[in-house]
Amino acid sequence: MGKVKCIREIREELEHKMLCEFASFADSSEGRDKKEEPDEIRTIYQRDRDRILHCKSFRRLKHKTQVFLDPEGDHYRTRLTHTLEVAQIARTIARALMLNEDLTEAIALGHDLGHTPFGHAGERALNRISPYGFLHNEQSVRVVELLEKHGEGLNLTKEVRDGIRNHRSACEPYTLEGKIVRLSDKIAYVNHDIDDALRGGILTEEDLPAEFTDIVGHSVAGRIDAMVKDVIFTSFGKNEVKMSEKVEGAMRGLRSFLMREVYSNPAAKSEEVQAQRLVEYLYRHYLENYETLPEEYKKLADEMGEPVERVVCDYIAGMSDDFAIKTIKEIFVPVRWGKY
Repeated sequence: MGKVKCIREIREELEHKMLCEFASFADSSEGRDKKEEPDEIRTIYQRDRDRILHCKSFRRLKHKTQVFLDPEGDHYRTRLTHTLEVAQIARTIARALMLNEDLTEAIALGHDLGHTPFGHAGERALNRISPYGFLHNEQSVRVVELLEKHGEGLNLTKEVRDGIRNHRSACEPYTLEGKIVRLSDKIAYVNHDIDDALRGGILTEEDLPAEFTDIVGHSVAGRIDAMVKDVIFTSFGKNEVKMSEKVEGAMRGLRSFLMREVYSNPAAKSEEVQAQRLVEYLYRHYLENYETLPEEYKKLADEMGEPVERVVCDYIAGMSDDFAIKTIKEIFVPVRWGKY
């Protein structure tokens, strides 16, 4: 009687039967920097997804700004809900194109782990003040390679790290699954930023340019549906992931409209200047008072040779909005002395 196959091996065989020829197959992964014994149940990409889902950086996303700083109301997006929406859109596309859904989900869940508090305002502040610069996609890779697990990192596969690093518009992932996440990120934020702006009274549906909504739809759900289906029908059976020129043009047009009317709107972004100043104050404070950093961050500089400026950025980037505000109060606001 032959050896009974483990569940992981059965799953790997099913991938070769069910996925298209252009998919990234788990048993053909380029692997991890540190070799590990394979799991009996999960494929290598399933393990990556689970590691990201259970890490501390992922949980902190629930208190990090997406677009609106500290909005009043429970229904505005945070960095966590954005991440989940990207993952849902990306999985839908991957499944329809018969690509690797596990790899796609892992990249989607990890793509924003390195985002700062206060959204892109915080990112711009650190990029301006740090001698090493700061980009959230590169920081997301730094989180999974180094910062998580007290300097050990998550030891993810090369395919997942490539997708995380290259999810920005200016980058190009080398797997189709990474390209799905790159495009799904745009679909998600264009549509949910419109939705949040509608909820906040900054826009009405009638304000949106008809030249674009006539192509992709006149509701948030309708536009997401149209964009997702366009990616699927344009890419099906091909070694590429893209939108049709017509729909991509409409999506870009809506993004340009958001840049003018929402991302630069004083009603939505009135607190950004203060947020950037807060991040800059924290950076200068910890650079001058390096000894007050938590031990796990001091270890990065003292024992692992990381530049102090990078370590200070690591600590600040890991903060939630609320924790950053609480910290600045503890540092700069006098506390009354005495018993009550």
